[in-house]
Amino acid sequence: MKLSFYGSSLLSSYWNGAATYYRGLLRDLAGRGYEITFYEPDAFDRQSHRDIDPPDWAAVSVYPATPEAMRAVVAEAAGADVVVKASGVGVFDDELLAGLAAAADPAAVTIFWDVDAPATLAELRADPGHPTHRVLPGLDLVLTYGGGPPVVAAYEGFGARACIPIYNALDPATHHPVPPDPRFSADLAFLGNRLPDREARVDTFFLDAARHLPERAFLIGGSGWESKAMPGNVRHLGHVSTREHNAFNATPLAVLNIARDSMAAVGFSPATRVFEAAGAGACLVTDAWEGLDLFLKEGEEVLVARDGHDVAGHLAALTPERARAVGAAARARIIAEHTYAHRGAGVDAILRDAVARKRAGQAAPARSVA
Repeated sequence: MKLSFYGSSLLSSYWNGAATYYRGLLRDLAGRGYEITFYEPDAFDRQSHRDIDPPDWAAVSVYPATPEAMRAVVAEAAGADVVVKASGVGVFDDELLAGLAAAADPAAVTIFWDVDAPATLAELRADPGHPTHRVLPGLDLVLTYGGGPPVVAAYEGFGARACIPIYNALDPATHHPVPPDPRFSADLAFLGNRLPDREARVDTFFLDAARHLPERAFLIGGSGWESKAMPGNVRHLGHVSTREHNAFNATPLAVLNIARDSMAAVGFSPATRVFEAAGAGACLVTDAWEGLDLFLKEGEEVLVARDGHDVAGHLAALTPERARAVGAAARARIIAEHTYAHRGAGVDAILRDAVARKRAGQAAPARSVA
């Protein structure tokens, strides 16, 4: 089955948090017989920050960020059985979605795959004239990076035929325990780019905790933080490539997950770092959000904090033995229930069912993948 996927980038995780998600899902689908072409624009300096080589499980078409090149790659969708337009490509998003809906073969399944549903839905609520409103009812499926029942209800309210969450997961082949690396030595580490709807929560959960524990070492990785004033016990690394994530997660005493405002409000939206950290056997401390118990059990497989004071409390009480026990329990749970093999099996069933129904003139039913 031929799958054409139009997204931000498969080759680079630079300012591209969906890279690991794309790689895990698409590699698994390739193993299930899909012939995949991933289309990504040469934009945002990502091609000079590649952290994987072009894979053998997908063809990658990097096109210039020009209207002419965009129209040329849209035309190639006509030969696919499944056509996917992801959110957040960053250039010509509206034109890509409308163009692909029109260019796809009438028998092909057309999908909008939203990797930031809270942000997209906020745009749709704020702008009744948004181009996505016109295209959405004609698509066969909306798949989302997360969001659970609130996101499904919102998309169906906007006219989507079916909306199915496909959650993040772990690829054990790429994210796994490794020996500690002194570069990432710390009591608590956080990895995430500086974004407007994340910064206040980083202040609350990470920097406030650092102020509460001036004798402990804190580490922050990700782009954009270099101009941020931080306590003296916080060290900033800048961008951390995906090939270094295992060591980043395996080295500190604990690793912190902080959801963006919109993701925390919607719930059911575990970030990629949750699964990467668990895969590396890290002791994960996370802010609280609805739906967490679908993935990890509080107190046994993850430590949950409501503010920076809670984070500091967890860290002050945490021994290396306790950290290892929590990390091992998280890794066992995620491997048992939340790998990309689990997700890929669900997506494969959804896509094959949707293709069969499309060819038979039937609508795709609503289903969920946890």
